[in-house]
Amino acid sequence: MSTKHSKSAEAFQKNKEMAKWHDQTLWLVREKRDRQSKGVPEWELLREMAMQTKLYSNSHLPELLEEFEKNAIANGVHVHWAKDAEEYNEIIYGILKKHNVKKFIKSKSMLSEECELNEHLIEKGIDVVESDLGERIIQLMHKKPSHIVMPAIHIKKEEIGELFVKEMDTEPGNNDQTYLTHAARRNLRQKFIEAEAAMTGANFVVASTGEAVVCTNEGNADMGTSQPKIQITAFGIDKIVPNREALGIFTRLLARSATGQPITTYTAHYQKPRHGGELHFVIVDNGRTEILKDEKHVKTMNCIRCAACMNTCPVYRRSGGYSYTYFIPGPIGINLGMLKGAKKYYDNVSACSLCHSCQDVCPVKVDLADQIYDWRQKLDKFGVASSEKKRMSQGIKFLMERPKLFNFAMSAGHLLNSFPRFMVYNNLNDWGKDRELPKFAKESFNEMWKKNKVK
Repeated sequence: MSTKHSKSAEAFQKNKEMAKWHDQTLWLVREKRDRQSKGVPEWELLREMAMQTKLYSNSHLPELLEEFEKNAIANGVHVHWAKDAEEYNEIIYGILKKHNVKKFIKSKSMLSEECELNEHLIEKGIDVVESDLGERIIQLMHKKPSHIVMPAIHIKKEEIGELFVKEMDTEPGNNDQTYLTHAARRNLRQKFIEAEAAMTGANFVVASTGEAVVCTNEGNADMGTSQPKIQITAFGIDKIVPNREALGIFTRLLARSATGQPITTYTAHYQKPRHGGELHFVIVDNGRTEILKDEKHVKTMNCIRCAACMNTCPVYRRSGGYSYTYFIPGPIGINLGMLKGAKKYYDNVSACSLCHSCQDVCPVKVDLADQIYDWRQKLDKFGVASSEKKRMSQGIKFLMERPKLFNFAMSAGHLLNSFPRFMVYNNLNDWGKDRELPKFAKESFNEMWKKNKVK
């Protein structure tokens, strides 16, 4: 049974050159991550500390969030609570409406993608501008991110060049990356100056100090919040860490895992409003407390959105972010999607080879592959299991439970080598659609073992 993911992946693979480039580019990021991690002798200790800190934070959310709120208010911050996407959108719109804001600038926030904030505000007549370069490109193309750290990773410079000719009056045919970046800077500089309010997400929020921490490489979050007097920082309840000592663990892991850097170029701490201005923190649940009830999948709340699992995943790298039906792709997206709505996003569960590479690189030790395996066992209960795979499994079970029949099948397998091609490569053989089957050995392993074993 073909899933939405498999069909979209097949479409992605039709552009062989692009698919190869996508695969290699993300693998280079994975290799950079490996070099950085090997340069930190205590890397595995940091991963263990990060996991344990996250588990502590998520099991003490009420206390930590109340401590955070108390300290943030003492710092002069307006604190808001949103139980879901609708409240999140209305709170932000309410702040902007109160101050008659029409021009709004944002730095990258996957929470705003999750809650579809931009669409909500644009419908209300507010001009929303994304200031992260990748997000700006995506916004101008009217597309969604295909990667949570590098949202425009799937777009080649030639496409960007054509876009900028139309949107920024650049030189036709000039696709030099430096030239295009400078053009985007000039365009965004005016947007920064005109903005009446700015918004950021948060990578972490610190309970003991009531501050939000934002990590970027472009400095766009700092640019956006430097000029307007109204600043909004919105984040999920899973971003909380107890104190700055704990924060230090995560900042050592984040950039190394995400982009293969020792640290992001900019790490901004937002703690107090600027003189004469307002700082608003919006704390969002939107289903996160429901995840805490699920013992088998609670570790998804550990995720720090570094995307290391995407960069290493052989399926994501070869199928692209748009092949996944949940807005977050890759291994973490498979699990988050299933927690959000199993019957809606179940097709993504097939997009995994269970190689465990994602689990091996995760800086906070989310058991990603184990969780995906668990979801696969539940598909029949949800009523969405593939009937073809069920029949195959039943057939394999029938064969494996009958040793004589199994051994006969193994000894006769080599006969397939001489079958006419049309009998082997047809619609019943999905594996053979894009690859050659291996040649079957004339002698099975069982036969070789019996013949050569020492008595």
